[in-house]
Amino acid sequence: MKTREVIDYIVNWLKTYANNAGMNGFVVGISGGIDSAVTSTLCAKTGLKVLCVEMPIHQAQNQVTRALNHIEWLKSNFDTIGMQQVNLTSVFDSMVNEFPQVANEEERFLALANTRARLRMTALYYFAAMDRLLVAGTGNKVEDFGVGFFTKYGDGGVDISPIADLLKTEVYAIAKVLGINQDIIDAAPTDGLWGDDRTDEDQIGASYPELEWAMKMDKEGKNPSEFEGRKQEVFEIYIKYNTTNKHKMIPIPICEIPLHLKE
Repeated sequence: MKTREVIDYIVNWLKTYANNAGMNGFVVGISGGIDSAVTSTLCAKTGLKVLCVEMPIHQAQNQVTRALNHIEWLKSNFDTIGMQQVNLTSVFDSMVNEFPQVANEEERFLALANTRARLRMTALYYFAAMDRLLVAGTGNKVEDFGVGFFTKYGDGGVDISPIADLLKTEVYAIAKVLGINQDIIDAAPTDGLWGDDRTDEDQIGASYPELEWAMKMDKEGKNPSEFEGRKQEVFEIYIKYNTTNKHKMIPIPICEIPLHLKE
């Protein structure tokens, strides 16, 4: 990959899109992870306003620290950076208290994790509306179009997706050229939705390089039965997520009424 040329291309694309839309800039949720760090930096390089929003919900302190350090790094390198902290923990807890009780708390862990992501989306669109900003998505190609590892109408609810055509390894390559803080580069990828230290790999069962390989094999029309051992296992994991999460990666199904029924 021609990394510097890709960076310039994305920055120009972002600036052109915002100017054509008559918007003032971008708002980005900063998690302390690599994707939001790269996305916010690319937005900052446009010279347009960038509002960085940090939104903890029972968040691990190391994630909060990385997020705040990255925002400070952005502010020291760019003149158009704004910052807003919104602690959504009490909002989340209030919602949970209003939901019906369940016999087994583990049965709703996933639903509650997705609720966190949707609360953050709501906050981002609040700030976007207040200052004519575009919500910039932070999903990469593997997450958005491979395994569907995002929350529908949560982190998947955005206006633009500047890094959605980049594999995770390509995001890391861009991060190094941009000079992203090393602690973010070194941190294990996590969605930060569970209130513990579980990583993306813990949840999915495969690393991003493994998933990128499986995504490539799938596009080449390969079948898991053509492989053995770990490769077969990874390919089966990829196919499972790709199939199960297909509803996230395609347009919303519309019931199109036949014309003769409308006459």
